[in-house]
Amino acid sequence: MIRAVRLAAALPLLLALSACGTERAGESGGAPAGPAPDRAALEDRLRALESAPELIHVTDVPGFELAKQSVGPSGHDGFQSTYVRIPGGAQVRLVVDRGELSADTCPAAQVDSAGDAAVVCEQEGDATWYRTAGGRHEYARAEDGHIVRIAADKSVDRATLRTAAEAAHRADDRELDAILPEAVPDAPPVERGDLPPVGDGAPNNDVGASG
Repeated sequence: MIRAVRLAAALPLLLALSACGTERAGESGGAPAGPAPDRAALEDRLRALESAPELIHVTDVPGFELAKQSVGPSGHDGFQSTYVRIPGGAQVRLVVDRGELSADTCPAAQVDSAGDAAVVCEQEGDATWYRTAGGRHEYARAEDGHIVRIAADKSVDRATLRTAAEAAHRADDRELDAILPEAVPDAPPVERGDLPPVGDGAPNNDVGASG
């Protein structure tokens, strides 16, 4: 089922991340040293996230840290996360969704969070575009049937976006372990106090003598 993007491009809570536990996922996007993660547990976390594993990417943004609260799905089975400058609060958003991007279609595809503002495309390389619209800009790279986008408002300079776009890559197991939310166990059924101990379990709606 097609789902709407679950997180807005700008997350108000990220403005206070320095006080609520923004975490560094690693020096090159999220892979700390240590033993290999448990694969079964990792697959549980992947299923809970509902993003296709091949679309989960990480990057390294100089001066920015991954906000683990922002990690989540995008669209049908895509992926998104936000990196935040600490201090300062500027945000760089990484979004990976299925699709195609070409010189012909680039001007018609909206820039992240820029609404219907006119898009200007500047091609860099065979499958990478620098795109601007309104107060937003992004690098978009087409590869293997999906588009990797690195976007920000213009308080983040183009060189920083380019560096982050060049560093963006599919997460390996260690990086997945560093960035994926923990899987939440299935909650037990809620007990109702109005069910009789015998019979078919229908609610007990008997009326008292005064009713």
